[in-house]
Amino acid sequence: MASHRRTSQQGRTAVAGVTVVSAALATAAAALSAPQAFADPAARSAADHDAAASRVDHLYEQAERATEKFNGADARTKKLRGQVAALQDRTARAQERVNRMRGRLGALAAAQYRAGGMDPTVRLMLSERPDTYLEKASALDRLGAGQARELRGLRAAQRSLEQRRRETVRKLAELEAGRKEVARHKKDVQHKLATARRLLNALPGDAREAYARASRSDGRHEAAPDLRGAVPASGRAAAAVAAVRAAVGRPYAWGGSGPASFDCSGLTQWAYGRAGVSLPRTSQAQRGAGRQVPLSQAQPGDLVIYRSDGSHVGMYVGNGQVVHAPYPGARVRYDPVGMMPISSVTRP
Repeated sequence: MASHRRTSQQGRTAVAGVTVVSAALATAAAALSAPQAFADPAARSAADHDAAASRVDHLYEQAERATEKFNGADARTKKLRGQVAALQDRTARAQERVNRMRGRLGALAAAQYRAGGMDPTVRLMLSERPDTYLEKASALDRLGAGQARELRGLRAAQRSLEQRRRETVRKLAELEAGRKEVARHKKDVQHKLATARRLLNALPGDAREAYARASRSDGRHEAAPDLRGAVPASGRAAAAVAAVRAAVGRPYAWGGSGPASFDCSGLTQWAYGRAGVSLPRTSQAQRGAGRQVPLSQAQPGDLVIYRSDGSHVGMYVGNGQVVHAPYPGARVRYDPVGMMPISSVTRP
């Protein structure tokens, strides 16, 4: 995230702001970790200042990676919930079919009993587990064609029911594991963000304001850059660009997918959703949601994936600019496309 600040440090004013921020962050870090060792911020070396300043940025970067893991786990869990619900519905229908077939065979057994005795094969078929007996070919030879058809149907229905039950149990186990994974990533995000907030809250008010300016979360970034002549790759890309630009100024919220707040992949997913295009939930999955193009050929609407692990995404809007949701405390904004290392450019 440090690169987010570097893109806005213009001239002496920005340099002075960063100096104030570094010194103040050093003080905050010292207050949390070793206050006696670093009682005088002015005495700390420039390297110590840089290390303290980058600590918050690094925490935000780690939190974003954890957020994308949370998003992926949450999306998988939601999909599993749907699969489990469908399996439970199909299992219930299969049970109803077995019950109806057993009912018909029960009527057959009653008729046979009234006629002088129940066929042992029918009696076995009406038991809970008739499969063992039915594996013997001679069992069906003792029945008429109609009875044999009924019994074969019941056997197939019971096998289908057992298969659906086993599949449902397996999916329920996956769902429970998914819930635990979501909770683990959520805890990880919250821990990292809480640590960053403690560092920032330990700053005096003027230093927090300086950090906000250096981090470009003060609102100046919300002014639209000159995008004249930028031609989207397609009509749906144009609609997505219009949506993402309309979201500029809305707050970042980890796990947010709009319309009131967003994280990075939630923003691009929402914007393309407004264009009628379904994107995956995570930045890593969005990297593979279209055709890869060179950065030199990027057009408005293309997704720019950042970092080697693909943990951040923004939307290219033309003239060297992207719109993205940066990190907590900041708002959806414009930034130069090269604000951090680019992994790939994808055209949905």
